[in-house]
Amino acid sequence: MKGYIALGSNLGDRAGYLLLALSRLSSLPQTRLSRLSQVYQTDPVGPPVKSHSDPAMAGTQGQGPYLNMVAEIESGLEPQSLMQALLEIEKSLGRERTVRWGARTLDLDLLLYGEWVADIPQLTLPHPRLHERAFVLAPLCDLIPEARHPNLGMTYRQLLERVDSKGVRVWEKPL
Repeated sequence: MKGYIALGSNLGDRAGYLLLALSRLSSLPQTRLSRLSQVYQTDPVGPPVKSHSDPAMAGTQGQGPYLNMVAEIESGLEPQSLMQALLEIEKSLGRERTVRWGARTLDLDLLLYGEWVADIPQLTLPHPRLHERAFVLAPLCDLIPEARHPNLGMTYRQLLERVDSKGVRVWEKPL
């Protein structure tokens, strides 16, 4: 089944965390990476942090900028199993869930998975805030701009045009 996973990081070696996450995604059973979006540097969304000891946050007020991208996968895993694997990858790479929308080493969100539309404990598909987030829509549009959101009926390009995307820019450095 084809799926789309958003990846984000704003602590430590952001590019390194994305590369490690991609490596771990590609090693999941019955799963392979198909395509990758460009990498975007994006302004943070969420509460400020108290410490600026992280170099990625130098000169900022609050959280540092994120690196975001979307990976297209092909997988034979059930959606709940895939979501559990994503949570385990996050945890193994230092993700601590202490503050909602706080700074993090890695964030993995299952955005879409085949034709699945679900709202069950631990998993809502499509991702419930997908249509509100330029930092997700921009990289998703690199891969499937004309595909339609299953609940809203609009293309992802149309959804991107409706949100503020001024804090989302292509990251020019290689991963």
